Amino acid sequence: MEKTKSCLIGTLVLGLFVLVQAGFGQTTGTENQANQQKPPAQGKTADSKGSASAPAPVAVPSDFVIGDSDVLNINVWKEPEISQSVVVRPDGKISLPFIGEVLVSGLTPVQTQALLATKLQALLTNPQVTVTVTEIRSRMVSITGEVVKPGAYPLLVPTSVLQLITNAGGLGQFANKKHIFVLRTVDGKQERYPFNYAQVIKGEKPEQNILLHPGDTVVVP
Repeated sequence: MEKTKSCLIGTLVLGLFVLVQAGFGQTTGTENQANQQKPPAQGKTADSKGSASAPAPVAVPSDFVIGDSDVLNINVWKEPEISQSVVVRPDGKISLPFIGEVLVSGLTPVQTQALLATKLQALLTNPQVTVTVTEIRSRMVSITGEVVKPGAYPLLVPTSVLQLITNAGGLGQFANKKHIFVLRTVDGKQERYPFNYAQVIKGEKPEQNILLHPGDTVVVP
């Protein structure tokens, strides 16, 4: 009787072991299949040739004027040899394959598209050109010192000193509100314009809340 009971227990243990092994194998197979079907990690979008996608455009107003050092993305439909990212040189020009140097400083992106399309007509039939601004460097103002987010900011719309401080997250805890000033270079000389935050926000001395020019720096001590 004891021998029969021992055999029965052994048979049950063996059966349980087989079931566990089968379940483990099925789980592992399922995980491997899921891993094989899992899409690759997302990164930069690439085309069929494996090249990285074009830089994302910056949202600019329709009347935005291109200036020196701005970065442009030139896309000519079905012409990858001409399509590329370019930086506007200090002389206001860019260089493109087949058409050479083109003066674009002072033009809007739409005007630049039309100009490039005209120059490409001698080479292509009905060229389709798209020009987008991917980085603005020609119209920048800076704010430094006791603000939440100091740094350089693009000047896309008329912006006052108070608006720039707001864009920078506001004044820091230890900011000297009465002795803020704007540095501006005029005819090669640096000028200084006072800004009393404590008075301006009360409606006093509104003339100190001047509109900023490209290249201005607001200093918050």
